[in-house]
Amino acid sequence: MAAICEESHKLHVLAVDDSLVDRKVIERLLKISSCKVTALDSGKRALEYLGLDGDNNNNNNNNNNNNNNNKSHVSLNDLKVNLIITDYSMPEMTGYELLKKIKESSIFREIPVVIMSSENVLARIHRCLEEGAEEFLVKPVKLADVKRLKDFITKGIDEENREKKVNKRNLKDDSDSCSSRSPSLSPESSSKRCKHDNK
Repeated sequence: MAAICEESHKLHVLAVDDSLVDRKVIERLLKISSCKVTALDSGKRALEYLGLDGDNNNNNNNNNNNNNNNKSHVSLNDLKVNLIITDYSMPEMTGYELLKKIKESSIFREIPVVIMSSENVLARIHRCLEEGAEEFLVKPVKLADVKRLKDFITKGIDEENREKKVNKRNLKDDSDSCSSRSPSLSPESSSKRCKHDNK
């Protein structure tokens, strides 16, 4: 039970690289840093995994007889990706194109995307950062890079959870203040007054 609980609290990282060696290296570094990793070999596979491939709806309608195409696609309820780390230079779809697709998605645009490349090309770095990449790492990626990214993401999640708690507390306080109005007011006028107070 504790192992399941610990697994659910791990950061889930989607690692995308067409190079098997580089993919294994980044996967290993992420696992050392206690992250859950889903490693994929192309931008297209990453889009399929996220359900952002253009043919996804057609596949769901036409594949009742063929379950192979649906195996790679995970329902949104099961999918909680905290970070996407992708290589820049890949065939079919570059890391930059994958980044653009993710940032165009209303569902996934808030997920931090990190681009990796073995080439330190300033124009490429600027273009990715302008498009919304969180960071641009020059390969070989080091354990210190991964730990820094993990700390950054964890801090963001902690702040988000803190905000949610504050918002819940504020909502509770608002409902308490509405219910603690003068008993001389009728329920109808009390609710009108609370609505008026919240304007």
